[in-house]
Amino acid sequence: MPDERSVHDVWAVGAAYEAYVGRWSRLVAREFVGWLGVPPHRRWLDVGCGAGALVDAIAGGAEPSAVLGIDRSSRFAAHARAAVTDARAAFGVGDARALPVASARFDAVVSGLVLNFVPEAARMVAEMARAGRPGSTIALYVWDYAAGMELVRRFWDAAKERHPGAAPLDEGERFPICAPAPLRALLDAAGLSGIASRAVDVPMHFRDFDDLWSPFLGGQGPAPAYVMSLPEDHRAALREGFRRMLPVEADGSIRLTARAWAVRGSKPGRSAR
Repeated sequence: MPDERSVHDVWAVGAAYEAYVGRWSRLVAREFVGWLGVPPHRRWLDVGCGAGALVDAIAGGAEPSAVLGIDRSSRFAAHARAAVTDARAAFGVGDARALPVASARFDAVVSGLVLNFVPEAARMVAEMARAGRPGSTIALYVWDYAAGMELVRRFWDAAKERHPGAAPLDEGERFPICAPAPLRALLDAAGLSGIASRAVDVPMHFRDFDDLWSPFLGGQGPAPAYVMSLPEDHRAALREGFRRMLPVEADGSIRLTARAWAVRGSKPGRSAR
């Protein structure tokens, strides 16, 4: 029988993901790409490209010669292919732990908001390093589920207040890897050098509670999947408990912060460029 937590880790429908956190992940992606400072006209690989937010940010801000997005979900890859129209972008299907690319092919190998959902995180990072050329940039970012990703943090606090049995599903509890020290340790174990990390904070502004709540009904990700697993009366009770935990302004709008932790390193050796 599959682990209950993995059953709730649903990531396949691009439109539902965009409504839930995709709109905010695009802001993080732009900050992340700028922080990396990869020179123009380089080849990029995005591991676990999802709906294409990071590929789009690379195409729009890094002047790549080419960027390839790989995702294990064919539905996500198809969504990204339709959404990102830049001719330099391409998409394929593959496992982050066994990337379907040749070794030492890319100048920058990156990943956004994926690492914690991949079994054997060290194997994924090792594969990212394998795909990079000597001197390439290897980098990734994940949400700070334990504290800084306020939308998710407040949701699970409300869920556990109503039902303590929800605790094993809480991403803050499940993913201790989503913090600077363990992320840096992963890159160090993969043999990378010049390792650095930083927080990336972006604002989340919702028109009203319905704007915030309706994406939780799309079933994409642990929290929305948990919502949709509940009977309607329990779902309604959770909705109201969640509402009480939010900073609603006089006009009904809600302002939160989404924090991601980013980490980068370099593959040893000298680039042939």
